[in-house]
Parts: sequence; C-alpha cells; structure tokens
Amino acid sequence: MKNKTRSFFSILLLPFTFLICTSFMPDNFKTQQQKFPRVKTAYTEKETTVKELFSSKGIALSSARIFIRAFKKEKELEVWANSSAKGKYTLIKTYEICASSGGLGPKRKQSDGQVPEGFYEIDRFNPSSNFYLSLGVSYPNASDRILGEKGNLGGDIFIHGNCVTIGCMPLTDDKIKEVYLMAVEAKASGQEKIPVHIFPCRMNEMNMNVIENEFKDDHKQISFWKNIQKGFEAFETNKELPEISVGKSGEYLFK
Repeated sequence: MKNKTRSFFSILLLPFTFLICTSFMPDNFKTQQQKFPRVKTAYTEKETTVKELFSSKGIALSSARIFIRAFKKEKELEVWANSSAKGKYTLIKTYEICASSGGLGPKRKQSDGQVPEGFYEIDRFNPSSNFYLSLGVSYPNASDRILGEKGNLGGDIFIHGNCVTIGCMPLTDDKIKEVYLMAVEAKASGQEKIPVHIFPCRMNEMNMNVIENEFKDDHKQISFWKNIQKGFEAFETNKELPEISVGKSGEYLFK
C-alpha cells in the first residue's frame, strides 16, 4: 500500500517537476520574456536590425555571447560579442548613456547618486520596469562589500530606458530595446553570466593623467582606479576577458 501511495504521488508530482525544470531552461526563458508586451515590441521592431548588426560582424545572434562595457565620463555603453565561451570579442555597437548622476569614482554607499565602478554581471531581467526595460547590474559585488559603507551599500543599479537616472545607466527606450533583446538572446543561447565592466573613463595613459591630476589629493580613489585600470588594459590588449577575483582588501585580481 505504501508503494502504491508513493507511486500515486510521484505521478502527481511529475507535471510540477517538469514545470520547475523547464522554467530554468534557456529557450523557455526567451519564450517567457516574449510574453511581456515591451519585449514583444522589442522583437517586432528590433530583431531584424540586431540580427543584421551581428551578421555584419560575422557573428550569429542566436549563438552569441555578449559583454557590456561602460564609460562614465564619455557617457558611452558598448556591447561586444563573440561566438564561444573563450576567444576574442568584437565590438557590436556603442550606445549613448543619455543621462547621468554623481561624478567620477565608485559607489560606496546608498543614496550617494554614484554609478558603480568595477566588474559586475547582469543579474536580473525586468520586462515591466518603471523605466521601460531594465537589466540589473550585480552591485554590490564582493569588492564593494569590503570597500563600501557596511550595512549601507544600497543596490538596484540598472541599465534601463526612459533616459532618467539616479545611479544607473539609462539609454533611450528605442536603444534599450536593442540591448535588452541582445541580453535575452545571449541567455537563451546558454550564456549564464553576462559581464558588465564599468569604468570612470577610457583608462588610457592620457585620461589617467587627467583624472589623477584632478583627484590628486584623493589617494584612495586613485589607488582604486589604478587597480581597475589593469582590467581595462587586459581587455584592450587582447580583446579577451580576464579572469577576475577579489582579494581580502577588496582589490581586484586579474588572471
């Protein structure tokens, strides 16, 4: 009787097990996203354009892995892509960050108006955002938790539409459709982590001299910038993403 009861409940649980498993499958993620009106509109208006954009770079959108890089001073957000887990990335498109808050320097506490600086990932997709479409950035990360104000770090940093911001990286609604669609496609093709690197500026020698002179009395900030510059240079040199970890003092380590 016990075996029969167990079998009966096992049969009942099968549909629920299927639903739980398929809800985490990449293809199902894309299907679920397209049920939301704004994502559906993004695909209707932008899918052909984005496919052609990737194709012009020799990369198929359906199998692409993407990487997002942002520069606060230049107000630019770049989308890079390749076709494999490892290998060189190609610049797909540069977008204007159409509004900003705070200044150069990392985010260290809640309500400081700062856009974070450092190395993150996309950790959320919001197809019904108050700011049209939103991609969550994984602030605070391990470095922020060490270097920021304990218990008051804040959060909810996004790449989003609507062209307004306090601490985020907004694009126009028209452009966020493209970036959001790219991110959905990358996740649907199996990319579990979409890296997001945020810098105060393009950290070449000339720009570093400028910001170091401007912030010459802020040794802590300059030290932080010299640290993240290594990550900028690693990608600039090879167009490959370095392996990044965080040391005990909150510094980034690159391999």
